[in-house]
Amino acid sequence: MEFTAKQIAELINGRIEGDENAVVSTFSKIEEGKPGAISFLSNPKYTHFLYETQSSVVLVNEDVKLERPVNATLIRVDNAYECVAKLLQLYESMKPQKTGIDPLAFISPKAKIGKDCYIGPFAYIGDDVEIGDHSQIYPHATIFDKAIVGNHCIIYPNVSIYHDCHIGNNVIIHSGSVIGADGFGFAPNADGYDKMPQIGIVTIEDDVEIGANTCIDRSTMGSTYIRKGAKLDNLIQVAHNAEVGENTVMAAQVGVAGSTKIGKWCMFGGQVGMAGHISIADHTTVGAQAGITNTVRESGQTIIGSPAWDARGFMKSAAIFRRLSDMYQNIQKLQKEIEELKNNQ
Repeated sequence: MEFTAKQIAELINGRIEGDENAVVSTFSKIEEGKPGAISFLSNPKYTHFLYETQSSVVLVNEDVKLERPVNATLIRVDNAYECVAKLLQLYESMKPQKTGIDPLAFISPKAKIGKDCYIGPFAYIGDDVEIGDHSQIYPHATIFDKAIVGNHCIIYPNVSIYHDCHIGNNVIIHSGSVIGADGFGFAPNADGYDKMPQIGIVTIEDDVEIGANTCIDRSTMGSTYIRKGAKLDNLIQVAHNAEVGENTVMAAQVGVAGSTKIGKWCMFGGQVGMAGHISIADHTTVGAQAGITNTVRESGQTIIGSPAWDARGFMKSAAIFRRLSDMYQNIQKLQKEIEELKNNQ
């Protein structure tokens, strides 16, 4: 499907510089641009590609200043990254969706399947499962008894959704993820450990996306919650009875221990670890590999380090740490001089 620069500018309220009739039919990174493609520039580090790219159209921020002429037609917008995301969503929505139930799928006669769903070969749908309208269940996905999947969901291959778990509308779960495995609950005894039965569920609210091979454990009682709009990357562990707040995002390998409550609009870098039974305030930003051992009460903080604390304080301390060897040598010299002064008195 083809679009002109003018049509694209109208969709995203952009301002054209160049040929408004330039035609594009695909997307491309600016450094790999080719004729007929649309690219975008949001990171200043890539500005030099603007003068070299072969892309027909490039989205740029309004404040980008040109140092020399460019060949591409530019569409200036307030936020190029945000606009390209909208265009990619539009592009994705125009792809034809799979529908129909493959004869190799297993669907319990007690299950309820909504309108215009797709269920791929070797998918398993258990007793009393409910699948909403327009949802897509890809091959080898497994949905156990009494689980609920909402409307317009995409469950990719090899996802396992355990019994009784609730998945909202417009949820995407990528391959290999496990929703509702038992939480890590064991009571020590004289001979080893007694397993603590995990009789709760997992609740994933609307508009959540979960990356590949992420695990969200069912609660001991009640529910583990992933709230509306949260985005979880690959290889994340969310333990039993935890709660991830609305519109919170997590990069790969984050670990959330049991009963931790995370607020709204938080951002976690890769490999952040959180101790159990703590709370994280709304709008908290956490740097990669931070270890959070205590409750974060103040909203809007940026924290880093292990144990994690205020980012400015951490950076100042890190700068001092690099000088510790020199400081230690200086202290030794001062101690020696003090001893010499004492001996000469």
